[in-house]
Amino acid sequence: MALDYPALLRDLEQETERLIDCLSSSSELAWESATPAPGWTIRDQVSHLAYFDDCAHLALTDAERFHTEAARLTALGPDFPDRVAEANRHLPSGDLLTWFEESRARLLTAFSTDDPRRRLPWFGPDMSVASSVTARLMETWAHGQDIYDALGASHPLSSGLRSIAHLGVSTFAFAHQLHHLAVPTQPVRVELDAPDSDEVWIWGPADAADRVTGPAEDFVLAVTQRRHCDDTKLTITGPVASRWMAIAQAYAGAPGTGRPSRTSAR
Repeated sequence: MALDYPALLRDLEQETERLIDCLSSSSELAWESATPAPGWTIRDQVSHLAYFDDCAHLALTDAERFHTEAARLTALGPDFPDRVAEANRHLPSGDLLTWFEESRARLLTAFSTDDPRRRLPWFGPDMSVASSVTARLMETWAHGQDIYDALGASHPLSSGLRSIAHLGVSTFAFAHQLHHLAVPTQPVRVELDAPDSDEVWIWGPADAADRVTGPAEDFVLAVTQRRHCDDTKLTITGPVASRWMAIAQAYAGAPGTGRPSRTSAR
């Protein structure tokens, strides 16, 4: 997938604006609503985005200080994102929204003037600036999904789904390594239906026996662990594809627990 950096930045800006519009029209009480992430309310989702936007800006501007902060956080244990959420629960919703708006605006400005190929530190492997933008897009979309779900609102479709899907495919090896599994040598073909056109987004060789096909949004929901694969319209063929989609994780950090299957429960 060829990099169109200006388009990637526009996708992040669009996803940000839509989420801020949704949050701005939500009441103080709504911010206390439980989200599908166990133990997290809407306010926790927003503080998470704002805090890690600040971390991403620090990685861009001061790698040494970022390493210090990352070491402090990871020393708290694999649940350090929960610690961050807990530490910011005292903030009023208006302050949280302002924090997110200002941190995201500062980060977007820094991204727009940087070299997309430059390498940056992060909590997982180092990444390029362009990959950092994609990671913030993915995080915004995924935590935004939890917010939209909590509010009973529809998540607006975004052209940024393609970049998030690409990240989901690119983390194939990472997901296996995270679970201390050997990385399969057999390829997986991924064919996803674009949300707003007849285009099909494709990764992997045409003759691969293992395949994942279906709506792009469903694939992104699965690799961001916002939906169990049973609750999507994905068709998963072959043992390698099935094993991967059971552990697929497009974000850094400890192995995610995923979401329970509503289909199986019924």
